Amino acid sequence: MAGYFKITTFGCQMNKSDSERLSSILTRSGLVCTDDDERADVLIYNTCAVRQKAEDRVYGIHRTLQTLKENNPNLIVAITGCMAGRDHDGKIRQRLSAVDLFFPTEEMIHLPRALSGLNPSLIDPSGVGDEYDHYLKIAPSYLNTFQAYLAISNGCNKFCTYCVVPYARGRQKDRPLVDVLAEARNLASSGVFEITLLGQCVNLYNPPDKEHFSKDNSFDNSKNGFAALMWEINQIAGIERIHFTAPHPQYMDEQTVAALTMPKNINYLHLPVQAGSNVVLKRMNRHYTREYYIDKIQEIRASKPGIAIGTDIIVGFCGETEGDFEQTMDLYRECDFDIAYTAQYSVRSGTAGARMYKDDVPRQEKKRRWNVLQKLMEETALRKNQAYVGRTVSVLVESCEKDLCSGNSREMKRVLFRGDESLVGTIQNVTIDRAVEWILYGSRIKN
Repeated sequence: MAGYFKITTFGCQMNKSDSERLSSILTRSGLVCTDDDERADVLIYNTCAVRQKAEDRVYGIHRTLQTLKENNPNLIVAITGCMAGRDHDGKIRQRLSAVDLFFPTEEMIHLPRALSGLNPSLIDPSGVGDEYDHYLKIAPSYLNTFQAYLAISNGCNKFCTYCVVPYARGRQKDRPLVDVLAEARNLASSGVFEITLLGQCVNLYNPPDKEHFSKDNSFDNSKNGFAALMWEINQIAGIERIHFTAPHPQYMDEQTVAALTMPKNINYLHLPVQAGSNVVLKRMNRHYTREYYIDKIQEIRASKPGIAIGTDIIVGFCGETEGDFEQTMDLYRECDFDIAYTAQYSVRSGTAGARMYKDDVPRQEKKRRWNVLQKLMEETALRKNQAYVGRTVSVLVESCEKDLCSGNSREMKRVLFRGDESLVGTIQNVTIDRAVEWILYGSRIKN
């Protein structure tokens, strides 16, 4: 009788993509996925470590895990992802006594053998081998039939002083072009028509096998492998929408900006800025200025008028003064973002920021600045969304409950309209009737 596993994922799209590979390798080993903690023989938590709150969520469920193991002594609990990747001194592992396996993401290729060692009845040890030389070679178990994440790299070389990613995932490793294109073509042949390219610094993609780029590629792959890759995927029949995250402003060069205008690329760009003060940006080790960033946004909008733009911002970084924060507010107004994902700075052990700077902005002041920025974001989002009233947008329908369909436009605006489940996984034209901060309400144009 087959054993059961459950994967719980915290964090970003890359973590979700990694979980699809975890699910695939476990299924191929003969285990069956379940949503029931009490039924599971293996519980895996794919963790995030970008903020302290993300790690606190894992610590918060530890007592529940202890109870589950008391009720089921054969239960195997595993933790992977960024918490495991960054635990170089073992201190995080020491706090999690209920955990049996604690491994970085890239070591998932050894998971079947490790599970067999803990419980041979789950997996036949004679059939367990290390099939892969890298975890990105595992074919994912995709969550749905029309959308997919496609990881093109893993890790980061930038070492922003607030960020744990280079310590948790290592230096950037780019997937071979032949592997990326093979996965994209397989997705298209299986009916997937929206692909999201993933990488911690996605627009720095520089594949080791550039000789496989098409001879008629519009972009010079020796100067910009990422723009050349977007051109290649734009040529794949069946792929209709291409998105990517997360690019670094430093590498939004002329070719990458030009690549945004290719027909299958969605009409949205998420370009993290993190702060609007040159003093803070330098302290963050971001390698650009506010002036550069603002000019880049203007260049992008000149190249692709009407593009929606989002960003990431951290408030309360070490040494951030009220004047620094006002510069962030000023940059937000200048760039007129459609949306921002804002966070209050939290110290991450092991980072350069934790070693070099004092976390000297009080918690209440961080919260106040976050609220001020949030208010500006909501006002801006409402104004920009109301401009869509009366317009028709193209919506990829992702779900439908009680005759209310939901999906994203090409501008990554959430759209709701009346419909039925037969529309899930299709692209519909919707005329917008009403808009609020985060949702556009509309009516489907029937063929």
